[in-house]
Amino acid sequence: MNTTDLINKTVLFVKHELKDSEGGHDWFHIERVYKNALSISKNEKCDATVVALSALLHDIADSKFHNGDENIGPKKAREFLESQSVSEEIIFHVVSIIKNISYKGGNFEKQFQSIELDIVQDADRLDAIGAIGIARTFNYGGFKNRPLYNPIIAPNLHMSKEEYKNSDAPTLNHFYEKLLLLKDKMNTETGKRIAHDRHHFMELFLSQFYAEWDGEK
Repeated sequence: MNTTDLINKTVLFVKHELKDSEGGHDWFHIERVYKNALSISKNEKCDATVVALSALLHDIADSKFHNGDENIGPKKAREFLESQSVSEEIIFHVVSIIKNISYKGGNFEKQFQSIELDIVQDADRLDAIGAIGIARTFNYGGFKNRPLYNPIIAPNLHMSKEEYKNSDAPTLNHFYEKLLLLKDKMNTETGKRIAHDRHHFMELFLSQFYAEWDGEK
């Protein structure tokens, strides 16, 4: 099977698997990450096939929607790629990226390193910040029935991985616990450049939010 056919079949597979997903983790999230990854990869020496497949499959079964089980996503990705007769070398690389891409409260040390992981991780993190990131954050907060903001509940900047996964804090806290930290965690120069502008947009949003909350604007 040629690469174009493989990518097309992967797209169809992901669309089917995520057809009923929450709005911030649906096919359109995958599509944005895929486009971000392709854009970043143009400035890096990398395996474009691994980048494309990893971007498309990185959230095939996000653990937050599967009772915290982090094994389902990698397993689904492997089974699909094996069904398409993809080489074990590529499968191993893609699955390793999926296992190591998540933020997990910022306390997770990668067990695998590659430029392809750096690219896809940057692409995924870019979709968590800026205007889209703000929209996704409040969409997920609504999905989990979390309050928008509670001045009494301060952000927890020192959460363990388990505390991060199980947090039910107000949505605005997530900006401080993750989103505003991502700019300085980007891997590639392209990712850093794009993240800078998106980070600034979030700062403007927060300033306006607090002003409106306090009746100043």
